[in-house]
Amino acid sequence: FGAVVFSSVELPYEDLLRQELGKLKQRFLEEHACLSEQQLEQFLLRVLEASNYGVSVLSNASGNWNWDFTSSLFFASTVLSTTGYGHTVPLSDGGKAFCIIYSVIGIPFTLLFLTAVVQRIIVYVTRRPVLYFHIRWGFSKQVVAIIHAVVLGFITVSCFFFIPAAIFSVLEDDWNFLESFYFCFISLSTIGLGDYVPGEGYNQKFRELYKIGITCYLLLGLIAMLVVLETFCELHELKKFRKLFYVKKDKEEDQVHIMEHDQLSFSSISDQATSMKEDQKANEPFVTSQSPTSND
Repeated sequence: FGAVVFSSVELPYEDLLRQELGKLKQRFLEEHACLSEQQLEQFLLRVLEASNYGVSVLSNASGNWNWDFTSSLFFASTVLSTTGYGHTVPLSDGGKAFCIIYSVIGIPFTLLFLTAVVQRIIVYVTRRPVLYFHIRWGFSKQVVAIIHAVVLGFITVSCFFFIPAAIFSVLEDDWNFLESFYFCFISLSTIGLGDYVPGEGYNQKFRELYKIGITCYLLLGLIAMLVVLETFCELHELKKFRKLFYVKKDKEEDQVHIMEHDQLSFSSISDQATSMKEDQKANEPFVTSQSPTSND
């Protein structure tokens, strides 16, 4: 279903873009007759290849370095969080090899760290408030848990989606609110398509500080998303729903199998003992007993 929708929506735009690029290329060749089509394609191929590595030939973009400290910090955070925008990638073989080793070691530790942090936070954010309202005011624990999960989800969406989207739409010149909200969702869900990356504008002010702020936003937002997800997973209704997919084990059958296994084991041991006794008797020397003769 998703493939059908994406194909029907995006294919016309792709076809329109191909036609526009073809017309633009033809017009450029007509205006520059001294340049052959092969030379133009070789130049464009090299430019696009450099652009895939985050290097632009535009004069306005020459001041944005992709591997200064703040950009490297942002890249490391996207690797460890498995977001991976793909706008900046290692250029050298040494960088690619280190990225593999760094990811193999760093991603599991990051997941363990996030799990430990979420388990500590959820005690104060979810379990204690629900228990307080249940004990102090006598409300149903299930009802309180549902209301708390909805409120927590609304606060998280507001603080990490709507408000940051409004901020990004102001700080990024080419982004509207929908594109900013799209970036927030793609980032915090760790999809990381890389079509929208903040701090890459030509006239970006305080770019280093901006990159550090985005790194902190991604880390805090990912923790908040995990807390909300864990809160909803602890709801009684969802627990009942998850039990539908569990494999049910029949305890009586398990006990019967265990008893049969024990009986088979015991019988095999008895058979072995009997056979050992028979072998032992067979190996004993045969002695004939003679009755004593009495002398008359």
